[in-house]
Amino acid sequence: MLKQVSIFAENKKGTMQKITSVLQEKQINIWGSVTNDSAEYGIIRMVVSDPETAMEALKDAGYLCRLTDVMGVEVEDEVGRLNHLLMALEESNINVNYIYLSFNRDSGKPVMVFDAEDIWEAEESIAAKGFSVL
Repeated sequence: MLKQVSIFAENKKGTMQKITSVLQEKQINIWGSVTNDSAEYGIIRMVVSDPETAMEALKDAGYLCRLTDVMGVEVEDEVGRLNHLLMALEESNINVNYIYLSFNRDSGKPVMVFDAEDIWEAEESIAAKGFSVL
């Protein structure tokens, strides 16, 4: 199980740079991220090397953020592997709320990071189907 930092931030010039600067100062590496925006605000979701420290530092910098459990599943870098993973989730009646890409620095393989309604059930189901869950 991975921990994700979700940051609620104003959608204006320089915001992302300020967030990454806070993480850089704490020597925190960003392993994967996705940004969803609206006209005025957005949510930046990140898997980082030290989520607890990241959240504390970002809160100290004035950002509203929270930690959530997400699942990382390592997949082969081949056509159709994401579809295979999503089919396995569908067969288990698991809905994916959102998904984004990272990679395993040790193996060099892609890692799909996703959120589901019952992340623990999703992890058990996917592991039982032979997927490599991080």
